[in-house]
Amino acid sequence: MSKHTPSYEKSIAENYGRTDLEAAIMAAFTEAGIDPDRLTRDDIAALDEFHIQGREATRALATLATLPEGAEVLDVGCGIGGPARTLAAEFDCRVTGVDLVEEYCHVAALLTERVGLDDRVTFRQGNALDLPFDDDAFDVVWVQHVAMNVAEKATLFDELTRVLRPGGRLVLHEVLAGTGGQPHFPVPWATDPSISFLATPEEVSRLLAERGYDEVAWTETTAESLAWFRGKLEAMASRSADEPSPPGLGLLMGSDTPEKMQNVVRNLEEERISVWQGVVTLATEG
Repeated sequence: MSKHTPSYEKSIAENYGRTDLEAAIMAAFTEAGIDPDRLTRDDIAALDEFHIQGREATRALATLATLPEGAEVLDVGCGIGGPARTLAAEFDCRVTGVDLVEEYCHVAALLTERVGLDDRVTFRQGNALDLPFDDDAFDVVWVQHVAMNVAEKATLFDELTRVLRPGGRLVLHEVLAGTGGQPHFPVPWATDPSISFLATPEEVSRLLAERGYDEVAWTETTAESLAWFRGKLEAMASRSADEPSPPGLGLLMGSDTPEKMQNVVRNLEEERISVWQGVVTLATEG
């Protein structure tokens, strides 16, 4: 039976979404002395990209993928739009973001308009297992930290492949299973195991090969990810108790952000999870 029932989608939305997200973000900017009506991409960088290594990872992955100039990109699981804005602003792409969480899409559109990129980046609410786009619609499909919430991996990769043009590139940055057993919870993508479905690197490679992809790059970045998380925890610990928190990922992860980040560090250290990035090309027919 499919895990992606309405109740499952509700659980995902509850894990990631909050109805007051826009107000919380704008209040955090104001408290930090940043005018929310005159935002720049640098102002929002600390909370912009809800994945390991943030904007640095997006830049590295885009460089690895050698994105063609003017590429039409679909960012699946776009969150509040950070990677989409980076690809548009720094890599000359036209990007469509899609996310299951409606509030993420709303905030993504708002921030994109505030930083002046709404002519190149748009957002739609939708499910990665039933993408609201035509076949062969995009030059690049971009996926960062999405598969760990999807039970039906075969259906996910079928949909990603359906909307990608032959010869197009699928770009991946994913949290995958490690060899050390089940993760400790809560983590940023799940408060408990009910919405966490970690594939192994071998499983992902097999699914890609079965769908006709040629591997360009498939690299483990677990060590770099662990160093990044340790740095984030050290920065949090060094902040005085009466110092206001700067606008950051805690606005997205909630009050248990420290526990979630500590668990990620523990899971990485104990090899319960691993982090991989990859670029594959969809073979052309014939």
